[in-house]
Amino acid sequence: MLIWDSKLHIIIIGAGDVGYNLAKMLSYEQHDISLIESEHTRYVKAAENLDAQVFEASGTSYHVLENAGIKKADMLVAVTNSDEVNIIAALMAKKYGVAKTIARVKNREYLNEDAPLNAEKLEIDLLIHPESVVAQNAVRLLKQSAATDIIEFAKGEINLIGIQLDKGLPILNKPLKDLAQEFQNFPFRLVAIQRKDITKIPRGEDVLLKNDRIYVVLPKKNVPDVIKATGKENVNIESVMILGGGQTGMLIAKELEEDYNVKIIESNQDKSIDLAEQLRRSLVIRGDGRDINLLALEGIIEMDAFISVTGDDETNIISCLLARHLRVPKIIALINKSDYAPIIPTIGIDAYLSKQLLTVNGILKFIRRGSVVSIASIPGITAEAIEMIAEPGSKITQKTLAELKFTKNAILGAVMRDNEVIIPMGNTRIEAGDKVVLFALPTAIRELEKLFTR
Repeated sequence: MLIWDSKLHIIIIGAGDVGYNLAKMLSYEQHDISLIESEHTRYVKAAENLDAQVFEASGTSYHVLENAGIKKADMLVAVTNSDEVNIIAALMAKKYGVAKTIARVKNREYLNEDAPLNAEKLEIDLLIHPESVVAQNAVRLLKQSAATDIIEFAKGEINLIGIQLDKGLPILNKPLKDLAQEFQNFPFRLVAIQRKDITKIPRGEDVLLKNDRIYVVLPKKNVPDVIKATGKENVNIESVMILGGGQTGMLIAKELEEDYNVKIIESNQDKSIDLAEQLRRSLVIRGDGRDINLLALEGIIEMDAFISVTGDDETNIISCLLARHLRVPKIIALINKSDYAPIIPTIGIDAYLSKQLLTVNGILKFIRRGSVVSIASIPGITAEAIEMIAEPGSKITQKTLAELKFTKNAILGAVMRDNEVIIPMGNTRIEAGDKVVLFALPTAIRELEKLFTR
């Protein structure tokens, strides 16, 4: 969860998956949340489950906005499925003097610098395009194919990566304190173990087991060496098949087609024609990606990676299972229903992306306050990765980590100091201005706040 200098009044327009989860996370930190939703079922769910003031109305009604407290609001976040509603709500908020406004958009034209209406010209502080965020993360996972998750901190110099532990890896069934001796020359920190649906902050006596998913913080430059040391290997990827020709699939193909052989499958005729016009080198195939005969005919067994990003979770899961059955080495799926999170690692999907969670992460990163630089949640994980700056005079700077008796529900992964990445030890002393990447369970958040702020 986020850590803030003071309590904020935040208005959120839209109680879909993004708005609901954003309100849930921010209200957990005792901020004043006003949530506006026009659809009755979503309104009822939010009103019954969230610690927020919830209105069943349009987010562009000035009467509703005033009742929601817009005259005293610090921020407005508009995340409905309508670009027009989101942009109008953000414009109205600025007229009321709201300091920060964020709008979710589906139309990428708003992101162009030369567009007649873009974020700068609209005076909206952030326009977030979820499909672009998903595409960027999919490409990042493809380029580090042994990883299940990759999150960047400290302007990309520090990475948090997830690794699925398969049968036969040399790091299995050994206490972590013994592994620490074996890997003492490798600059990394194991910060979490995900075992089935339980997230554990690791200790020296813990043992890694088959099917565990581990999370490691390390310098970006050392990612390949550390992955190799665990016994995992990056797949040499040259050919990629993408299922789903919507904005996400198109953006992934456009990013990959200069360096990879790309095939993209789309069932809709109009979308297929549009894809063929926009993509220069990718091969566009019209068909049903759940049809194993089509996949075989188009050479899926020769593919190094399969990425399914249709708008339907079940289609993505089924097609990925077919790809796994046909022994495609790297499989990535877009999965938005959190109920599926526990089963994904057990059915052969190497990595999955949640558009809602990635969008929430992007918004939370933008609206950071105080000592927090960025924050990231990971699908299926009950802990969060947080990048914080140690304030002058804060408790974290007064003693070594060993002397502080650091909370058992959090762990320091890495420190960025003067452009150098440091993996902290017990005798490490955090200095004012250090950027620190931590992994923490929700119960540890308040204690961290006290450590890093004056």
